[in-house]
Amino acid sequence: MFRLFKKSPRSTPAAPYDPATQKPILRCSICTGEQVAGFRDLQTGKFTDIMLIRNEKDLQIFKEQYGVTDITKEF
Repeated sequence: MFRLFKKSPRSTPAAPYDPATQKPILRCSICTGEQVAGFRDLQTGKFTDIMLIRNEKDLQIFKEQYGVTDITKEF
């Protein structure tokens, strides 16, 4: 699709990330294949979505922004 304006990646994180209380998760849809990166609260189980992952480059940007090295896939 043609874009009129170039999308630039965020330089600062959109939401705070606390490794003591949150776990990085990559939610994957079985039907559509859509992937969303975010964090699951370890106490409440609530998922906070941060960004849509369309390709490997988006996943690398997410990992760099939040300093995440290991991410769990959830279906």
